[in-house]
Amino acid sequence: MDISCEDIVGDIEDLISFDDPTPAERYLNKKDVTVRAKRAKVRPSRPKEVVPCVEKPLLDSVIPETQQIYMKTWGCAHNTSDTEYMAGQLAQYGYNLTNDKDSADLWVLNSCTVKNPSEDTFRNEIEAAHQAGKHVVVAGCVPQAAPRSDYLKGLSVVGVQQIDRVAEVVEETLKGHSVRLLQAKKVDGRKVAGPKLALPKVRKNPLIEVIPINSGCLNACTYCKTKFARADLVSYPVEEIVDRARQVFQEGVCEIWLTSEDTGTYGRDIGSSLPELLWKLVEEIPEGCMMRLGMTNPPYILEHLDEMAKILSHPRVYSFLHIPVQSGSDTILGDMKREYCVKDFERMVDFLRAQVPGITIATDIICGFPGETEADFEDTLALCGKYQFPSLFINQFFPRPGTPAAKMTKVPANEVKTRTKRLTDLFHSYEPYKKYELGSKQTVLVTEISHDRKHYVGHNKFYEQILLPMHNNLLGKQVKVEITGCTKFSMFGKVIQDEREWVNCSKPNAAAGDGNTNTTKLEADSGESKYRTMVAYLFISCSLAIVCKYIFMFFDF
Repeated sequence: MDISCEDIVGDIEDLISFDDPTPAERYLNKKDVTVRAKRAKVRPSRPKEVVPCVEKPLLDSVIPETQQIYMKTWGCAHNTSDTEYMAGQLAQYGYNLTNDKDSADLWVLNSCTVKNPSEDTFRNEIEAAHQAGKHVVVAGCVPQAAPRSDYLKGLSVVGVQQIDRVAEVVEETLKGHSVRLLQAKKVDGRKVAGPKLALPKVRKNPLIEVIPINSGCLNACTYCKTKFARADLVSYPVEEIVDRARQVFQEGVCEIWLTSEDTGTYGRDIGSSLPELLWKLVEEIPEGCMMRLGMTNPPYILEHLDEMAKILSHPRVYSFLHIPVQSGSDTILGDMKREYCVKDFERMVDFLRAQVPGITIATDIICGFPGETEADFEDTLALCGKYQFPSLFINQFFPRPGTPAAKMTKVPANEVKTRTKRLTDLFHSYEPYKKYELGSKQTVLVTEISHDRKHYVGHNKFYEQILLPMHNNLLGKQVKVEITGCTKFSMFGKVIQDEREWVNCSKPNAAAGDGNTNTTKLEADSGESKYRTMVAYLFISCSLAIVCKYIFMFFDF
């Protein structure tokens, strides 16, 4: 059995996700495609059919438990965390969350501004909502970075730092109002990273907590538009992050992911550092549970290499690090303003591989950056061939409006595609999991179900994916397995322990449903709160009715 790349990339914090448009959708979004002329009989063209928009129902008041909300997210783990927080606010308020967009009264669309196709799909989803007569609230980096875009006119917007106010925005939108909250969040006049981390969540996966540790970054990459939305670095206090980790482990989570636009920059604005935070977090991780670090850019991790090697060797921290290099050419890195050279990156990879044997290092490459010559690309091929990264995220360059790179001389599109294919062919030429012999033993933490719903997904110490048979009660357990096979992107294994020997890393209520990623402990906990809200609502309504009755009797209306 062969497992495709699409089966494993979704849990890596990177520039590619399952919500990205397919190639067919990407081509449909292109409005300026030129086609080679053909001699053909000219036929009169049909007028384009205009799909009428369904009128949106407007509400005078919003009663809890009577509206359904559909939510969709594009982009990185930080965006995923934002959506989970917004879902928590809406569930706590009393809205019903649904995966059925047709039955929903309102759509909350959380966007990503990294690539053109993602924004194109986001825009198409807005249009689909209009045609279906749905109210829309947009969030994320696109409206934050470009709020005056034509297709966003008249829409309610929740800024990236205002996600804790999503419930009031949704309520006003259902009444027909347009609300825009785009301002930076401040406490006592000082800018903060975002809403409090202790807010309730509806997690996409009940066993995994994504914790944002800072917002924004210190870079000024010429191709990146995310900086327009997330701005400069603002870090959460160490104590707040540690408190959040302690809280979620008590709720039954067995794996935490640290996320931000650049985790390596953490703490530089508050007199702290990433290693200081990580050592304090390690003290809170229960036995059998794990922590995964998010993406870090090379300049800000170089000075912490010794400490990072020690942390990544800790038994409760995955020996995994995502370090995007983007190019193997110093000339292109300079044009990108990446603030490091290829030798810096190589020194970092060599050091970590020597100090943390078996470590998984993932990286990103942008093919066809403006000005990239054939020699520049050959340097990139050589770098990727030298290290044979097990996770290599290959992206074609997309000129994002307003960025310096959008004004640079572009590489011809056909050459960009050719280079992308050449790098992809190189990536497929090696198999990183062949290093493991059949029958070798591994310890894995099982937290997910594969996208084909046929396997449980576990990860070993190096965050390598191992697909396991669908035994009951396996989610949230740490087990010993035997490797039975491998593919380019994953390994297959079988559990070799008796169920009584499995280490239960989560509380039973967190893994309830055995893989239902759309129900969480919060939903159960919020049921009583919703009930109290409804009772209070009815009590107030009845009281007002009685008061009005006596007023009418007194004045003899």
